[in-house]
Amino acid sequence: MNKWGKLSMGLLLAAGLLAGCGSNNDKNNTAASGDAAATNAPAAAKKLIMGTSADFPPYEFHKMVDGQDTIVGFDIEIAKEIAADLGQELEVKDLPFDSLLNELASGRIDMVISGLSPTPERAEAVGLSDIYYKAEQAVVVREADKDKFATMDSLKGAKIGIQTGSIQEDIAKGIEGAQLTSLSKISEIVLQLQSNRVDASIMEGPVAKSFVKNVKGLVITDAKPEVEDDGYVIGVKKGNTELLDQVNKTLGRLNSEGKIDEFVTAASELAESK
Repeated sequence: MNKWGKLSMGLLLAAGLLAGCGSNNDKNNTAASGDAAATNAPAAAKKLIMGTSADFPPYEFHKMVDGQDTIVGFDIEIAKEIAADLGQELEVKDLPFDSLLNELASGRIDMVISGLSPTPERAEAVGLSDIYYKAEQAVVVREADKDKFATMDSLKGAKIGIQTGSIQEDIAKGIEGAQLTSLSKISEIVLQLQSNRVDASIMEGPVAKSFVKNVKGLVITDAKPEVEDDGYVIGVKKGNTELLDQVNKTLGRLNSEGKIDEFVTAASELAESK
């Protein structure tokens, strides 16, 4: 017998020995696995995955907390309450704003909380919650240009930085002759302002206040964007009525307890702190 024959015979013998003593071990392993599963089942909470664009203070933004980069904001606090009411663990995914609804439709996330306005187009594509917050819009410019862009008419023909897919983008498209630079993140728009690549930006009021507070040389002008602001909602996958009902239930509780206003105040203070 050559060396390959000896090796084959040895492997066959080894396999036989393993098969002979494997039955008890398999039973033991199966039992142990079953016991572990039974023991761990209650602790293994299902995840509730929230999609957001975390550059929208005080709604959602990055902050160093105990030495770790953490996504915080009052939208995050609302999501935590929804997850707690469901008995689930919250997972937050930071994504470009204009990809959020696609991620929701694909099932890769369970809900979108990211300053989402209830437009008719969105209502056709996803399930929308009750309104949980309303805020005004604002125009942000460099300090030297505050008087230059003090009205909406003065923005005609201006270079405007705007977040892609946002309601502010729709507002800017209605400004005669405006040259739009659409970007996925507000922080990128702020850099465009600082480097003189754009003249102004339209932002959510609390977001604008946060950036003006923390970025030297930027101000909010007296220009008041006119928009039929229906407030902000939470998006879930179309047809997921069970989750939507729970979201609305949690929002109703938070509003009745005055919690959302508390979350807004705390998040605003956190966004403005160094």
